[in-house]
Amino acid sequence: MVEIRFLGHAAFEIKGKEKTILIDPFLTGNPSAAAKPEEFEKVDLILITHAHGDHLGDAVAIAQKTGAKIVAMYDIANYLVEGNAGITTIGMNYGPTEVDGVKIVQVPAWHSSSNGKYEIGTACGFIVELDGVNIYHAGDTYVFKDMELFAELYGIDVALLPIGGHFTMGPREAAKAVELLKPKYVVPMHYNTFPPIAKDPEEFKDLVGGKAQVVILKPGESFEL
Repeated sequence: MVEIRFLGHAAFEIKGKEKTILIDPFLTGNPSAAAKPEEFEKVDLILITHAHGDHLGDAVAIAQKTGAKIVAMYDIANYLVEGNAGITTIGMNYGPTEVDGVKIVQVPAWHSSSNGKYEIGTACGFIVELDGVNIYHAGDTYVFKDMELFAELYGIDVALLPIGGHFTMGPREAAKAVELLKPKYVVPMHYNTFPPIAKDPEEFKDLVGGKAQVVILKPGESFEL
């Protein structure tokens, strides 16, 4: 059994039988956050899709507390190690790897990646295989045709897709991404945190139709498969 808990914005906690993974743990300063950084006791891996503050978030603080390894684009991993004691980072680039028994594929995303002053690495998404379940976290991205390859190569069980527009796909584009990815389940994210990305997830659900089961989670809610 794998449990996926939505923590607000684009942050998720994914629990398997033995491993716990956080993705983009933006909690401090997140008005929709369903958890605080200090609440996490056991985290094995923290995956970071890009360097923007609303995705990098509390990764370093949680890693320092729990000993979790941070997996990120190579340049971001190096950036985090400098000046942050007590953390272990694993830098990679687009492609597959395995970290402590967890299969991870870093895939492209169409977005920028900076700390507000200069670019750090490039944006990505992740496909994670945990206990036989393939979960795709798109990060911040626009829809692109190569998403078909993700479906062909890996078979997506759950897609976590941004729908807020302005910085990412909106509902229409995200519905097209569902068509390309062919997931069994899709969870909308990256909407309603701030006014520019205000969206109704029911609009997205209507656009998806029967192409996948849309699971709309409020921050703090989970679903299992």
